[in-house]
Parts: sequence; C-alpha cells; structure tokens
Amino acid sequence: MGKDKLRRYAEISDFNNVHELEEGKELKGAWNKIQFANELPVILELACGKGEYTVSLAKLFPEKNFIGIDYKGNRIWRGAKTALEEKIPNVAFLRIQIEHILDYFEDGEISEIWITFPDPQPQESREKKRLTSPRFLEMYKRILKKGGILHLKTDNDALHAYTHEKIAELGLQLHVRTQDLYRSDFADEVLSIKTYYEKKYLAHDKNINYLKFSFQH
Repeated sequence: MGKDKLRRYAEISDFNNVHELEEGKELKGAWNKIQFANELPVILELACGKGEYTVSLAKLFPEKNFIGIDYKGNRIWRGAKTALEEKIPNVAFLRIQIEHILDYFEDGEISEIWITFPDPQPQESREKKRLTSPRFLEMYKRILKKGGILHLKTDNDALHAYTHEKIAELGLQLHVRTQDLYRSDFADEVLSIKTYYEKKYLAHDKNINYLKFSFQH
C-alpha cells in the first residue's frame, strides 16, 4: 500500500464524520441521534467512491442527512475531508462491505438509496455480488421506510437491463427509466451531479442509464 493510502487510512480514523467496520455498528438505529443530532430523513449512497455524489446531495438538500458507503478508505477520505473543510454537517461516511449493511441500519431507518456507478460484476458467476441482485434488494427493503425510493445510475447497459428485469420479476414499482439520461427530460439538478468516473465516461460519449424504483410494501 502506498504512503498516500496509508496516510488517508490513518486520517479518516480521526474524522468525526467517518465510521468504520465494527465501530459503525454502534450507530444502528441511532444515526439521527448520535451522528446528526436531528430527526431529518437519512439517505444512503452505496458504492460512493470519493463521495462526490454524497457531498453534492448534502449541499443541495440541507434538510436531509446523507451517508456514503464504500469499503475503500482512501476513496472515502476525499469526500469526508471535503465535508469537514466546507463544514457540511449533514454528511457522514461508513466504511464497510455493503453485504453487511443490515448490521448497521435498523429496519425502516432509511428514506432513500442511491446506487451510483457500482461495479457491474458482469460475470454470471458473480450475479449475487451485483448491488441490484435480489439478495441485496431484499436487504434494502428491510432498511427502507415504506415508500422509500431507490436510484440506479450506471454507464453499464447490461447492469441497467439486469436491474430493469429484476424490477419486473419481483413486482417492484418502476417510476423512471432512461437509457440515455442526458438526452432525456429527466436530467434535473440532482441527476446532473457528475462523479469523477462519470465525467470520464461522458468524455467518451458513453450513454448514462438511470432507474428510479421502489418496493410495493
């Protein structure tokens, strides 16, 4: 591991807006009380990377709380540091494997989930690793409040098609679907937030897919 990565891992352990692994379990059911000291809705960004989307959403919606989740601490460092430097109080980060998410959030604790440019896990043998597989969707259903919305934004056409298929198979409610976001009528201020990787995809004229859906409780 390079010196920069080691330094960032060391730094985030002292950030008051970052929670890691076992320590994060102490906040289950108490994110509003312990981390944010308010009763505002809590929104997650899964596979948040450097946290650009999490931080941007927090700036746009000060009346909501946002938690970015990723396993790579050197990536989370960037978003967490920006939030601290800019004194953005409604942002936190959680460094965990997303497959353990039920250990960190109580049933019905979350209002909304964003999944932004996750690893598409294209191999058939890795379907269960896809963040929109039935296995993960069942977890999200538990932690989401009734009527809670899920968003998938991806450059990967196959992951978009797979997720759309699962929405139909599982009887979920589809609100919005587009296979070319920036040439659609849906690209508002929120959906036009662009991560580092998204900017790279767009530079190569890659279409961006978007799905908005929810569970029919």
